[in-house]
Amino acid sequence: MKYIEVKTTFEKKEEALNLANLLLSKKLVACVQIGEIQSLYHWKGKLENEKEYLLTMKSKETLYDEIEKTIKANHSYEVAEIVALPILKGSKEYLSWIDETTK
Repeated sequence: MKYIEVKTTFEKKEEALNLANLLLSKKLVACVQIGEIQSLYHWKGKLENEKEYLLTMKSKETLYDEIEKTIKANHSYEVAEIVALPILKGSKEYLSWIDETTK
């Protein structure tokens, strides 16, 4: 089994919480961490500097396509950040917990 950490950002905390609850209720992710961050980025020829909410989610690689689809369907950004990073190592107990809490 391969495990991943998926990241996305939102402008509003309420939207971040709504997505977190949706992904958890669908058993697509085992855990969602939400943190406030400062993002600086290029957008449409302009340098932006905005407060955002970063969601870091733990899941299985096999669920990525459904996670991405759910994020896109529930995101207000024109181009949402959706990236997945492999979890190269993890404690047996933690990875088993991901298995038990996701579909």
